[in-house]
Amino acid sequence: MKPTPKQLAYLKSLAESTGTTFTYPKTSAQASAQIRRMKARPRSSTGQRTRERRDVQRDLAERPQDAAAVRVGRDVRGYGSSARWAHTPDDEPRS
Repeated sequence: MKPTPKQLAYLKSLAESTGTTFTYPKTSAQASAQIRRMKARPRSSTGQRTRERRDVQRDLAERPQDAAAVRVGRDVRGYGSSARWAHTPDDEPRS
């Protein structure tokens, strides 16, 4: 049985108030388990959530060339389904 719209709305509300994320439940039982898990977590204040969101937005704006970003032309060769990594872990020098 699929999770109810009410369960999903409550999960979203709990995730927002606790500052956490959740995986989309496939069943009503999974949704109930996630609701129980999130209800056990402490709530974060509105101010705290706002500061955290602002910090993440600032970090993303200040560091757009993050090392985890894939750089086309330097990291990937080819296009579409034929695209491959330009180098592999075997290419790295051993220390």
